[in-house]
Amino acid sequence: MALLLFLLLAISIVSADEDAFIGVNIGTDLSDMPHPTQVVALLKAQQIRHVRLYNSDRGMLLALANTGIKVAISVPNDQLLGIGQSNSTAANWVSQNVVAHYPATNITNICVGSEVLTTLPNAARILVSALKFIHSALVASNLDSQIKVSTPLSSSLILDSFPPSQAFFNRSWNPVLVPMLSFLQSTGSSFMLNIYPYYDYMQSNGVIPLDYALFRPLTPNKEAIDANTLLHYSNVFDAMVDAAYFAMAYLNFTNIPVMVTESGWPSKGNSGEPDATSDNANTYNSNLIQHVLNKTGTPKHPGISVSTYIYELYNEDLKPGPLSEKNWGLFDANGAPIYILHLTGAGSVLANDTTSQTYCAAKDGADEKMLQAALDWACGPGKVNCSLLLQGQPCYEPDTVAAHATYAFDAYYHLMGKGPGTCEFNGVAAITTSNPSHGSCVFSRSVGKNVTFFNGTFPALNSTSSHSRGRYLHSSASTSGVILIGVLSWYVVFL
Repeated sequence: MALLLFLLLAISIVSADEDAFIGVNIGTDLSDMPHPTQVVALLKAQQIRHVRLYNSDRGMLLALANTGIKVAISVPNDQLLGIGQSNSTAANWVSQNVVAHYPATNITNICVGSEVLTTLPNAARILVSALKFIHSALVASNLDSQIKVSTPLSSSLILDSFPPSQAFFNRSWNPVLVPMLSFLQSTGSSFMLNIYPYYDYMQSNGVIPLDYALFRPLTPNKEAIDANTLLHYSNVFDAMVDAAYFAMAYLNFTNIPVMVTESGWPSKGNSGEPDATSDNANTYNSNLIQHVLNKTGTPKHPGISVSTYIYELYNEDLKPGPLSEKNWGLFDANGAPIYILHLTGAGSVLANDTTSQTYCAAKDGADEKMLQAALDWACGPGKVNCSLLLQGQPCYEPDTVAAHATYAFDAYYHLMGKGPGTCEFNGVAAITTSNPSHGSCVFSRSVGKNVTFFNGTFPALNSTSSHSRGRYLHSSASTSGVILIGVLSWYVVFL
């Protein structure tokens, strides 16, 4: 009877969050990290309205100002000891990193450390103090109601996580967790949790089916059943969220909402990681996004979505460890999607799944002769209407091979319905979510049902003009050999 009362209590108290969202984490371990303004441009293009930073980088906070994007900033682990031991240090941190930017930059959460109990256990004794000192500084600035304070924890702290009703926290951490949960409850903050079904699946030695980890639809007879509650679980994510709720209830905390600060799936791995593939990453993230935004909720709290940050925005090529560690991103450093998400009913967030948000552009630093050859092919055999590149036309300026090639590449990409391989051009082009349009030069306007193909004859390759500024083909004697090779190679590829 006591167990039944406990289960009913744990199931019934958490209230709905009408503003549950999907956000993204922005890591910076890239050899070619985009400028903050480029990052923000990508966020806007993808309709991403919530981001989490692993620091409080001033450049990012300034770039995010006046965008309306909601930002979670972080106290890095290497600053935790100082803040947890000194109220004045915490106050100074809030002054420099919050007060100086708010409200222009819409800071909504402060993540104090990251997985401190499992990655920096020596700092555990001051974790709650750090939370309280940061919060006190917010109170002093009258920002405590607008900005919440919490700390992301690893799901590995939850033991015996299935069935969820039997879950409990590693008891050795109760001296920290109990006052921490009391703080979260008293301040109306969320319990932040990092959930990685990929690792749960990899470490289960076949016990967890791949479909169960990936959010793939399961028939009722394949769902996992909690014998204590008779609740059916069709995915690892929901089971871990509910396990967190039950573990908190075990410590008599039943009204603290869960926020998932990290979750995702790697798109590439080494030979020992056969399930780190773009298809699986696409499946997991697409299903997760729809699960959250469709307000499906969990079996214990149906209809109550859990706000979740996808890990992560960019692939981080400087991350140490196995190949999968470098490949959790939705985009590469140039803003090109690693894969096109399969989303339906998820609104406009992460719009790289739509047919109107991707473009084809010349790669930065691409060999100019290769670009020239590809441009010549696109405007000739590729049947792209390049008349807007002529002198005096809207897309003539800037009069560079790269700019003209970008126009031609994008026109061909759209003309071919954005099909696979239509933004390759021998490696000098890449898909991007940044619209290359500029001024009166609007890209992709000339394609579609009324497209006018370029029917002129291919220019003589022995032209003596040196990058003739009045023509869009930029043919010259010095590049004619390369152009000929490029044209022939494109005939082989496309014709």
